[in-house]
Amino acid sequence: MANVLDLRRRIRSVKNTRQITKAMKMVSAAKLRRAQERAMQARPYAQMLINVLESLVRRTDIYNEQTGEILHPLLIEREEKNVLVVVIAGDKGFAGGFNSNVGKAAQKFIDARVARGQNIDLEPIGKKAIGFYKRKFPAANYEKTEEHYDNDLAIHYDTIRHRAAQIEVAAEHPDLLVKTEFEAVSKLAHSIIERYERSEIDSVYLVYNEFKSVLQQRIVVEKLLPIVELGAHNVESSQEPTQEERDAAVKAAQSEGISVHVPEASEMEEEAKKFGTADVDDIFDQSPERLFRHLMPRYVTTVIFHALLESTAAEHAARMTATDAATKNAGDLIDSLSLTMNRVRQAAITKEIIEIVSGAAAL
Repeated sequence: MANVLDLRRRIRSVKNTRQITKAMKMVSAAKLRRAQERAMQARPYAQMLINVLESLVRRTDIYNEQTGEILHPLLIEREEKNVLVVVIAGDKGFAGGFNSNVGKAAQKFIDARVARGQNIDLEPIGKKAIGFYKRKFPAANYEKTEEHYDNDLAIHYDTIRHRAAQIEVAAEHPDLLVKTEFEAVSKLAHSIIERYERSEIDSVYLVYNEFKSVLQQRIVVEKLLPIVELGAHNVESSQEPTQEERDAAVKAAQSEGISVHVPEASEMEEEAKKFGTADVDDIFDQSPERLFRHLMPRYVTTVIFHALLESTAAEHAARMTATDAATKNAGDLIDSLSLTMNRVRQAAITKEIIEIVSGAAAL
């Protein structure tokens, strides 16, 4: 059995660990509040964009009257032979099962598609997802063929894809979760849209943690392209948290004063829901083709942007829950070690008393 000095050292070490986990919990709670506020502030713009597109669809036909073709290529559905999967995980660990659960949901979806004979392109977002897929699957091989100049005299290269495996990592995005700027997300969305329009990929799926509140969240596989219904989440599969995970998250949130319910819609969000919904005969200055060409990429960018914001909030919530559990476990361990130390010390005192009494009796 350890002596009193060893137990005191271990108690001191666990107390230091408890202080660290408690501080991490407070930091995660503060970041969670900011992430929720940012997600709420982005909703009015997304809602108004959806309303404008829905209004355009109601008042115009999605097919060209002369050619009979669909007005925008993102609405075209093809047989799914090449599938792009965008996996959104986290940048850091110490978040419980957050990263592993996202990875398991993505792998389950990938395995099902591979069984159908489909080719899979992966674009992981977050250092944890990148590290996992970088070790497991090869990177896509692109060969530059010829260069040409655009109107700004910038050099561009035509590339040819040489597929060596059924599952390949097409691109990595390690810095997208640091600040989650709309411009950076727009670049990602436009690269995906260009590949879809060139028929390099036939469908696009997002795997992320859908976050509404601490109590309402789930891991979803959502179909991004082709666009089937504007404003609707085309969820292929979802994974709900267990009741034990819900209870732990609620306790951690309540200890930091965070509401476990979905935040109420702001006045601006309520006004955004009414925008463009009036039953009037709007007159559009531009042709439907031009409007679709401009608004559809913005819509795709907005969907990815919201997925990133919700995934970030879910990561902070998971880290807050994990550090809260670690803090409580450290407290329980300190109590157990203190009890053991007191017993060892009492046993040593009792032994000394017995030795003194035995010595006195011998005299």
